[in-house]
Amino acid sequence: MIKTILMFAFAAVIATAQAADYPARPIRILVGFQPGGGSDIMARAAGQKLAERWNTPVVADNRPGAGGTIAMEIGRKAIADGYTLLIISGSLVTNATLVTRVPYDLRTAFAPITQLTSQPYVLLAHPSVPAKTVRELIAYAKANPDKLNYASSGTGSSAHLGGELFKSMTQIKMEHVPYKGSGPALIDLLGGQVQLLLASAISSAPHMNSGKLRALGVTSGKRSPNLPQLPTIAEAGVPGYDVTGWYGIVAPAGTPPAIVRKLSDELGRAMHAPEVTEKLAADGTEALTGTPEEFKTTITKEIDKWTQLVKTTGLKL
Repeated sequence: MIKTILMFAFAAVIATAQAADYPARPIRILVGFQPGGGSDIMARAAGQKLAERWNTPVVADNRPGAGGTIAMEIGRKAIADGYTLLIISGSLVTNATLVTRVPYDLRTAFAPITQLTSQPYVLLAHPSVPAKTVRELIAYAKANPDKLNYASSGTGSSAHLGGELFKSMTQIKMEHVPYKGSGPALIDLLGGQVQLLLASAISSAPHMNSGKLRALGVTSGKRSPNLPQLPTIAEAGVPGYDVTGWYGIVAPAGTPPAIVRKLSDELGRAMHAPEVTEKLAADGTEALTGTPEEFKTTITKEIDKWTQLVKTTGLKL
């Protein structure tokens, strides 16, 4: 018994020493997409603040392909020492779970570090749609079944599943039109080739302000502090509706808890630096501070929520 206690005590001392010396060399943050996208921008912003704080290089390592799961596989197999991290998003988690169907459980394959951001989508309608509110949209869809279509950034994306959740909760019929990214979907919405789209606030704002597109509401459970004039879809006619985009950082499973905690604390401070929060707010995004345990709960809830939607609706991905 005493020997076991001493072994645990010794392990705790070693872990504390590792964290005290960390980082002793450059850190890489794996990004599953090409440079310039949301994941890449977030990884570089967080990495820059860590590098400034620790005076250690933190580099974004772009490994695009297979909907982000190539980077995920590299990160999963990396040495669990805190020097290889991975940026993930809500869409990446749902894609890996429901579309790509990775042969491992995301809930146990990685050590969650922290959720970096939270950002709602905006439900956009082309002006040709005769609805100015969510309730009017639902009424129109029920009176005109199968006449509406909605675009998304791709099958299995948060925008796609958010649209399917809207259909399921309102019992309306709409046709899904998947695109290879949110940019092409937004272009066709502006052109009237599609009628509805769940889009990010940053891409929506210019077209909402110009009147080229009509914003009906935000998808988050509470109003966005950056778009306070827009009601949530929940309060505008679909109680309980909540679809929120996010970015976060994970490490390979088995990364020492003391290092995970150190990264979580430092990333929380980095994301709340005034210049970072101001930039995020301009993009319609809210910076978060959360523990590894809270982020793990978020990931688990996301997987369970969308898996259940696919199961109950019979949605084919």
